[in-house]
Amino acid sequence: MGPVLSMSRLRAVVAIAVLGACAVVLSACSTRTEGGNPNLIAGKQMFVAKCGSCHVLGRAQTKGNVGPNLDAAFEQPLKDGFGRNGIAGLVHGWILHPNPNSPMPVGLLKGQDAYDVAAYVAASVSRTGADTGLLATAVKAPGSGKPAVAKNGTVEIDADPTGQLAYVTNKAAAPAGKLTVESVNKASITHNIVIDGKGKGAEVQGGGTSKFSADFKAGTYTYYCSLPGHRAAGMEGKLTVK
Repeated sequence: MGPVLSMSRLRAVVAIAVLGACAVVLSACSTRTEGGNPNLIAGKQMFVAKCGSCHVLGRAQTKGNVGPNLDAAFEQPLKDGFGRNGIAGLVHGWILHPNPNSPMPVGLLKGQDAYDVAAYVAASVSRTGADTGLLATAVKAPGSGKPAVAKNGTVEIDADPTGQLAYVTNKAAAPAGKLTVESVNKASITHNIVIDGKGKGAEVQGGGTSKFSADFKAGTYTYYCSLPGHRAAGMEGKLTVK
C-alpha cells in the first residue's frame, strides 16, 4: 500500500502537502467523497487483508516490512501539526495512484474500499494502545484459532485466509511417527510451511497447499513461513508431538 519511501523522503512529501503545493495530494483529497462517512470497521478489515503484509500499523497488529512503517512515518508530521484529514487524503492518493516503481499493484483497492482504508489508517496511525469497541473485534488476533490436531497421519495448519502474516493457529498436536504437515493458503500473498530438520513445503498462494512428510519423535517443533519477513512478523507456531 503506497510507495516504498525512505523516512526522510516520506516526511518531505508530507511537508509539501502541508504547504498545499502538492497537486497530487490535493487532487486525492478532493476525491475522498465515496459513501459519505467512512466505515472504519470495513477499513480495518480491508487494510489487514490487502495492506498488512507490507506495512506496520500497530492498531491493526500488522507487521509487514515491504513498505513504510506507517506509525513511524507519520509520527513526526503529526507532532508538527499535519492533520489526520491530510493523512487520509495522502493515503487515499497513494492507493489510487501508486508509485509505478513500488511493489504496490494498481487497482489494489477502489471506490469505497480505498476510502475506508485511508480513513482507518488516518484514524489509527501513530496512536498508542489498542483499538476499542467494535474495532477491537473487527479482525481476529493472529494465530488465535483452535489448535490443529492430526487426523489420519496429517496435521493441517492453514495460512490465515485474510492475508495476515499468520497461520490460523499457532498451536498444533500430533502423535509420534510418520506425519504429513500441510498448509492451505487461500490468500493472494505467497506462504509456505517449514519445520527445520523435517521439511519445507512449496511456496503457494490462491488456494495452493504447501506440505511435506517426515518421521517425528516426541517433542516440540516450531513451524514457520520462510518467506522474507513473515516469521519475524509472527507467522510461526508450535507443534507438540507425543
